[in-house]
Amino acid sequence: MEAAKHPATRRYPPELRERAIRMVFEAYEHTGERHGVITRIAAQLGIGTESLRSWVKQAEIDRGSRSGTTTEDKLRIAQLERELREVRRANEILKSASLFFATELDGRRPR
Repeated sequence: MEAAKHPATRRYPPELRERAIRMVFEAYEHTGERHGVITRIAAQLGIGTESLRSWVKQAEIDRGSRSGTTTEDKLRIAQLERELREVRRANEILKSASLFFATELDGRRPR
């Protein structure tokens, strides 16, 4: 993932992110309670509550326990969108070149 472009991803190292997510899931399993767990762990680790909440949500999607677009699918979609932009740009260049050479070979100059 091009995570380095997103400010929240640069703010916290991946190891801290993984640890925080693991702690949340362990707390869910140990206590059976979900209320307040993210807020408590975020405060313990000095992480923004909403950052941790979104990480946990994405981890649940990646595990298949919540519906949504997985991280792997998001990466693939971004890659395909980049490729599509390149193909469209190349297509425009080819159209321009085709028009240029068609007018050159036609022999008639537009006035």
